[in-house]
Amino acid sequence: MKRMGMIFRAKANKALDRAEDPRETLDYSYQKQLELLQKVRRGVADVATSRKRLELQLSQLQKQSSTLEDQGRKALALGREDLAREALSRRAALQQQVTDLETQHQTLQGEEEKLTLAAQRLQAKVDAFRTKKETIKATYTAAQAQTRIGEAFSGISEEMGDVGMAIQRAEDKTAQLQARAGAIDELLASGALDDSSGLAKDDIQSELDRLSGGTDVELELQRMKAELAGGSTPKQAIEPGQGAPQAQQPQDTPRFDKQ
Repeated sequence: MKRMGMIFRAKANKALDRAEDPRETLDYSYQKQLELLQKVRRGVADVATSRKRLELQLSQLQKQSSTLEDQGRKALALGREDLAREALSRRAALQQQVTDLETQHQTLQGEEEKLTLAAQRLQAKVDAFRTKKETIKATYTAAQAQTRIGEAFSGISEEMGDVGMAIQRAEDKTAQLQARAGAIDELLASGALDDSSGLAKDDIQSELDRLSGGTDVELELQRMKAELAGGSTPKQAIEPGQGAPQAQQPQDTPRFDKQ
């Protein structure tokens, strides 16, 4: 099972390599970097918003603190030390809140500066990656086009390979037919094959066949004449059963008795 899994992963990786387009991969990576940059920018905006809210609270607390301080002075001027003490106590409580808010404000301001610097650095990296991405894509596209043109000229592309194989098969079949036609012509000329159409028969062979047939007839005719002249029973020039008529015997000469 382990071996089967390894084979499956190897085949899957090979299929993915064939299906992967580097340009699409680069575009996808650039898109993910833009999303990350957008998140960092939202973080900076959130921190800045929190900082601004603290600043507004600090401003309000400082106004209240100033108001309480004025109230304490007026109370002392009127001889109301108890009111002055109350106003100053409230002002001290507000001042503690102001101190806490200022500490939080400084912390948020530091985080905002860090996030802003990180966003600027990430923006620079994204811009550099975009430039490099476009350069790689242009180079890849040019190399791909150059490879296709080279394959077309050299005939090693898949389409040209199919065309070359078709041409090779056509040439092989043509050569085979030419060789067969030449062999048949040689066999017909040598007499090893008969021409059933009778159109390509050799003229010398035809003349020899004609002369040979005529000689056989003359020899048969001379034999029959010799048999008739000798008075012997003629033999059949052709054996019975072959449709040839048998030779008739000559009739005896009639005799006349003397009276």
